[in-house]
Amino acid sequence: MHFYNGYHFLGMHLIWWIVWIALLAWIFFLPLPIPNKNWGPKEESALDMLQKRYAAGEISTEEYEERKAVLEKER
Repeated sequence: MHFYNGYHFLGMHLIWWIVWIALLAWIFFLPLPIPNKNWGPKEESALDMLQKRYAAGEISTEEYEERKAVLEKER
């Protein structure tokens, strides 16, 4: 009853094609999150590594101060 010569009544066939194409286009072009520099593990700076080595006792206070001065000078 709903078909007339193989087509849906009042162009419903065309409307359903448009709905499906729009749905697939929406899924395909769905905005994906854009990764930024704050994602993932933070890269450790040279000063952070130096502070960790000093805190662990791997380097002396004098060596820490010298290297810290060099690193801050390069900034």
